[in-house]
Amino acid sequence: MNEKIRKMTFTAMLGAVATVLMFVDFSVPFMPGFIKMDISELPALIAGFAYGPLSGVCVCLIKNLINLLRTTTSGVGELCNFMLGVAFILPSSIIYKKMKTRKGAVIGSVIGAVLMAVLSLPINYFITYPFYSNFMPIDVIISMYQEIIPSVDGLLACLIIFNVPFTLMKGVIDAIICFLIYKPLSPILHKKSQ
Repeated sequence: MNEKIRKMTFTAMLGAVATVLMFVDFSVPFMPGFIKMDISELPALIAGFAYGPLSGVCVCLIKNLINLLRTTTSGVGELCNFMLGVAFILPSSIIYKKMKTRKGAVIGSVIGAVLMAVLSLPINYFITYPFYSNFMPIDVIISMYQEIIPSVDGLLACLIIFNVPFTLMKGVIDAIICFLIYKPLSPILHKKSQ
């Protein structure tokens, strides 16, 4: 199998794995019940490190396009998930491509996770929550955050106190798991053609 076909095949396979991982989500105790944790950026990070930034972005795109088949957000949730995934994967894999060391992977992942967390604020504030407010009033959404911290006031405060740290933690968890499994997977991902 030539290298280009191999990269395309593994990118598609990692996209399928990311799709499955996107379905396997769970609530966390310090967030409102409608916010779920998943590790679906993990395959995209692996693809970005193994095959470059474009492959990582393609994995993010594949999982969100497939998820459109079961969307409950008219595609808005998938669009926002794609934008945040790219914000994480692109800097991580670009930095790793320039510094192909463990240190490069760590620096790239940290910068990617921070960028994803920072961008989650305007993406959620201007896109996600205005869309959700068509189905549930913003006051009701804020009250779900206030069940956790009663003093939180306003959507912006909710996003800063809850969503930004949550998104950062999500990126860090994906990066940690990637560091644990990347080396054992590396021989499969980089096997040269016979």
